[in-house]
Amino acid sequence: MDEKIVIRDLKKSFGSKIVFTGVDLSVSSAEIRCIVGKSGSGKSVLLKNLIGLIAPDAGAILVDGVDFVGCDEEMKRSIQSKYGILFQGAALFDSMNIYDNVAFGLRRKGVPEEDIAVIVPEMLERVGLRDIEYRQPSEISGGMQKRVGLARSIAVRPEIMLYDEPTTGVDPITAGAVTELIVQMRDTFQITSLVVTHDVNSAFHIADRISMLFNGTIIFTGSPEEMRNSDNPVVQQFVEGRAHGPISIA
Repeated sequence: MDEKIVIRDLKKSFGSKIVFTGVDLSVSSAEIRCIVGKSGSGKSVLLKNLIGLIAPDAGAILVDGVDFVGCDEEMKRSIQSKYGILFQGAALFDSMNIYDNVAFGLRRKGVPEEDIAVIVPEMLERVGLRDIEYRQPSEISGGMQKRVGLARSIAVRPEIMLYDEPTTGVDPITAGAVTELIVQMRDTFQITSLVVTHDVNSAFHIADRISMLFNGTIIFTGSPEEMRNSDNPVVQQFVEGRAHGPISIA
């Protein structure tokens, strides 16, 4: 399979706090890759490096073979336009109704309003929502807000979706629905998906491959089955959810 994202020897520190000592990662086109690790392992920092909110201290981030690190602003915008992002809290605009939230990215791209009027309800229906276009974000549940956030992201047809803890803060039934949607969006649009999560059961359910961050680097990459059967004690402690052993989950 073609490599959509390649990260080479990524390093990042904040003052004396070392986050990445050298991260290597490659994600294939249309793959669902889950990134797991304990709190504070740098999962969300990795996403921020990918989209340019944070600059790495060293290393390379290649998207479709083009190095995002150090490229000019025009190229950076071109790469960023390939991304869709579902934030942990959905990040809807409170001042906009659901229709305008989903239409936001389309309008920024200059899509005609008559086309937007077709795309918005179609995208909402794809995530299981109907007839809510003119409600406010405050009038719908957290799980519905996440679905709206996903509809907004996929409306612009991204090549790559980044999910930041997509099942956090919702009930188990909604969490299951969100994970199913991640798979559906990949299957429907052939989107390359990078899912940052601490929810190992969700990762087992949706991932083609799982990578685990620990002590500033990737210590494991493999299929869900390979992760379950790994003899690495750090990986096994994480899989089993044990609070004692070679690492602390505090």
